Amino acid sequence: PPRILTLEEPVLHLEHCIAFAVHGNPAPTLHWLHNGQVLRETEIIHMEFYQQGEVSEGCLLFNKPTHYNNGNYTIVATNQLGSANQTIKGHFLEKPFPAVSGLFSFQMRYTPKFLCLDSKAFSFQVSIAVGLAAFACVLLVVLFIMINKYGRRSKFGMKG
Repeated sequence: PPRILTLEEPVLHLEHCIAFAVHGNPAPTLHWLHNGQVLRETEIIHMEFYQQGEVSEGCLLFNKPTHYNNGNYTIVATNQLGSANQTIKGHFLEKPFPAVSGLFSFQMRYTPKFLCLDSKAFSFQVSIAVGLAAFACVLLVVLFIMINKYGRRSKFGMKG
């Protein structure tokens, strides 16, 4: 009967991978469950494995998983002599907005990585933005003055 040799938590390589190794003779068929429901393979979630003798090794691959992909993943190996299964918890991302308790209370428990900047880089970016805004304002004022001064007089004394 099949035996699950290894099942590892998700690791990020090129894609997130839940690595597994299953031993069985005859070679078992493999399928996955997500939170107890049959996992349908898509271009986002798919299984790749290779058979080497009596051992099947591979990965359940996730292409850019979200918090919807968090949960328990169970591999089920079945052949004519029996079946085996093993479950592992997959955690990829936090929910983007925590649960709201009360009408207007909001607690932020998760800070996205792109908001975590060191203070020197942040102050440099702010100073660049302020400088560009000031330059744009000065340029607009100069253009407004020039248009008012030179744009009203008609050339050659002609009135239109």
